[in-house]
Amino acid sequence: MTFPWIYPVRAVQALFGVIVIGLTGYAVSTYYNEWSYSDTVNFLLFLGCWTAFVAVPYLAISPIWFPRLAHHYAIPAVEVITMIFWFAGFIAMGATLPPPKWCHGSVCSSLQAATVFGAFEWVFFAVTSYFGIVDLMHHRRGGEAKPHSNVNIGV
Repeated sequence: MTFPWIYPVRAVQALFGVIVIGLTGYAVSTYYNEWSYSDTVNFLLFLGCWTAFVAVPYLAISPIWFPRLAHHYAIPAVEVITMIFWFAGFIAMGATLPPPKWCHGSVCSSLQAATVFGAFEWVFFAVTSYFGIVDLMHHRRGGEAKPHSNVNIGV
């Protein structure tokens, strides 16, 4: 039995989520800074928490330990929702930040790093969303989604 490729990807997704929590948490914790009250920074902070503590644990653990919770529509739905969130988050943060030559200070640099990690999170979730949707399509074609008939023909 080979080791599935999805588990290292899930570990990287969780790790990047924790990194984004640290970087945006640093920006929020600074007092009297224009970024400490930004909704965009708070959204990235939420995304890090959502990814590290809700989405990745659900996506990694539920298919193995709680198969009733791993509904064949729920897995791709969580993947796609998280992918859309990360896309919106890193684009909004990138649009809010000043250009690199005018970005001075540790808070601005940490938000630039959070934007980059958010972009990588989006790429990882785009890849896993694709495979989740492909898996859903194979599930539907396999006939498992059709109701089974208990009629005996030829009785």
